[in-house]
Amino acid sequence: MSYNVNSELNINDISIRTKLRSGDIGYVTYLHGSLYKREYGYGIQFESYVAAGLLEFLKNYHPERNRVWVCEHNNQMVGFLLLMERGDAAQLRFFLITPEYRGIGLGKRLMDLYMEFFHQCGYNSCYLWTTHQQETAARLYQRYGFKLTEEKDSTAFGKPLIERKYELVV
Repeated sequence: MSYNVNSELNINDISIRTKLRSGDIGYVTYLHGSLYKREYGYGIQFESYVAAGLLEFLKNYHPERNRVWVCEHNNQMVGFLLLMERGDAAQLRFFLITPEYRGIGLGKRLMDLYMEFFHQCGYNSCYLWTTHQQETAARLYQRYGFKLTEEKDSTAFGKPLIERKYELVV
């Protein structure tokens, strides 16, 4: 299903940078909080989870092993993804594309960039946590070889849901 409402939009119009700038952390937190509230009914607990995870990322940031991808169009953030080092493994976190930019191939481009850096760093495995509601994202992860390895009931984000762990081993 394509959510792109702007048929004139081309993926080549979107720039992707790998350096954080002032305001990015707050804006990524805001985007996650507002978008997941609107689309899935998540509460403030989710926004707090994102903020804490981004703070952890910044405190442990090493550019040779960690990376962000910030997608922008007309100087506005429209997508985000990060790779966080977890010892010998990598964790995929905070993958987000705003609704009007979905369906144009941006998710695939971000996953290609993620996988390229993952392999460049020599990681042997990767994992991510998501919920049962992110079906489109889960299909994308599976196309890249991620397998569902764990499920657990949760109310962590202010509503009942199923958290899912996907793993990739190379």
